[in-house]
Amino acid sequence: MESYFFIGVAGVGMSAIGQYLVGRGVDVRGSDRQFGEYLAGNCEKPRVMEQLEECGIKCFAQDGSGVSADLTAVVVSTAIEDSNPDLKRAKELGVAVMHRSEMLAKISKEAKTIAVSGTSGKSTVTAMIYHILQYAGLQPSVMTGAGLVNLQKEGKIGNAVSGSGEWLVVEADESDGTLVRYEPEVGLILNVDKDHKEMSELQEIFGKFRDNILNNGKTLIVNDAHPLAKPFSQDRHNDFGTESYVGVQGIDFRTEGPSIIFRCRHNNELVKFTVPLPGRHNMENALAATAAALQAGVSLRTCADALSSFPGVFRRHQILGTFNGVTLVDDFAHNPAKISASILSAQSFTKGRVLAWFQPHGFGPTRFLRNDLVEFINKALRGSDAASADGERAADTMYFSEIYYAGGTVTRDISAGDLANDLVALGADARYIEKRDECAKAMVADAKPGDTILLMGARDPSLEKFAQSVQKLLENA
Repeated sequence: MESYFFIGVAGVGMSAIGQYLVGRGVDVRGSDRQFGEYLAGNCEKPRVMEQLEECGIKCFAQDGSGVSADLTAVVVSTAIEDSNPDLKRAKELGVAVMHRSEMLAKISKEAKTIAVSGTSGKSTVTAMIYHILQYAGLQPSVMTGAGLVNLQKEGKIGNAVSGSGEWLVVEADESDGTLVRYEPEVGLILNVDKDHKEMSELQEIFGKFRDNILNNGKTLIVNDAHPLAKPFSQDRHNDFGTESYVGVQGIDFRTEGPSIIFRCRHNNELVKFTVPLPGRHNMENALAATAAALQAGVSLRTCADALSSFPGVFRRHQILGTFNGVTLVDDFAHNPAKISASILSAQSFTKGRVLAWFQPHGFGPTRFLRNDLVEFINKALRGSDAASADGERAADTMYFSEIYYAGGTVTRDISAGDLANDLVALGADARYIEKRDECAKAMVADAKPGDTILLMGARDPSLEKFAQSVQKLLENA
C-alpha cells in the first residue's frame, strides 16, 4: 500500500489531497504546527485535527516523529522550508519528497480530471461543477481550496470528496507557478488578473497550461467575456460568455434579491437559470460550470436544475444573515478584481449602503498591489451622489484594519492606512482603524437597517471567528 506523509496537512490544499487519497485506500499521515501545541498540552484539540482523524488521517506534531522509512513519499507545499523538522527527518531517512503540485499532477493523470484555473472564482466554479455532476448522479470526486457549505454542515472540512465515479474536479492554482504541471481531460481558464504575480508571468503560466491540454488532445474552455483570458481560446464552441458565437452564452441577466437570473443558450437550446448567489460575475461562474458539465455529458436542463439549489462555498460571498436590519456578508476577496466584484455584488441586493471592510495580508503583496487595489476599490464604491435601490442616498464606506502578518522576516514599509489615505485623496469615504475589533464596533455603530456590512480578507485563519464576532455585535445592537 502507498503511504504518504503531508507536512502542514491542516492547510486547505494539503488536507484536500489527503482526504481524497484516504478515500482511495491510501495510507495518509500528516503533521501541523497546531497539532504540536495540542499534543504538548498547550491548547484544546483543534477541530481540523479531529476532522482529519475522523476520515482516517493519522496526525502528528511537526517534530519529525511521524516520518518513517516505510513512507512512499513526504508531500510538501511551497511554504515548507528546508529547516522543517519533518522534512529534515525525511531526508535523513532517504524518503522521497514530492511537491503538492506533483501529487496533484499524478492524481489528475489517474482520473478523468476537470481542472479549474484562473485568478478569481476557482473555488466557486469547482464547487458548482461538483454540485452539477453529483446532482446528475455521476458520483464525482472533488478537491478544492474552500469548504462546500453543505459538506461543512455534515461536520466535515468540506474541501474534498472521493466519489465512486470517473470524474475528478480540482482547483488548479497558479499562485506558485505549479499550474503548468496539470494535464487534465478538461481545463478551464476563468480569468487572468493581477494577484500574486506580474501579468507577463501569469500569461506565460496560463499559456503552458493551455499547451499541456492541447498537446494531449484534450478540451480547453475559456471565458470569452474576460479580455485577458479570451486570447487563450482554441475553439469558441467550447467557451462561455455573453457573445452569440460562444458555445455557452448567457443573456438577459438580472438580479432578484441575493439571487441572479439569466438564460443560457447552448446549440439550439435556451434554458432559464436561477442561481442563489449575487453578482454578475456569478453568471460567468455558472456558465463556466455549465460548459464543463456539458463536456461530461450532462444536459443543459440538468445544469440549470442543479444550480438552482447550489448551497454555496465557505467565505465566498457567504451571506451570514440579516441582523437588526443589517445584512452581513463574509468573503475571501483579497485581490483588486475580487474586491471590486464583491463590493458590486453587495450593492446589487443592498437597499442602503455597503460598509466594506478589508484586511490585507502580507506587507509584500500589499505593496505589490497598492495602486491596483486603490483604483479598483475607488471605481466600485458609490459616492454621495449615488442612489440605493429605494432611491435613498447610498454613499458606501471602505474600512481597513492593519495588514495581517503571518510571520517571517519582512520589510514593514506599508500600512493598510496608506490604502485608506490614497482613497481619501481620490474623494472616497475610506477609514483606517488599526485594530479590527475596534473597527468592527465602528462599522456596527455606523450601520443602519438596509445596509450591508461586507467583510473581506484571506489567509488569516481567524477571519471566520472575526465574522462571528461582528454578527454578535449586530445581534446586540
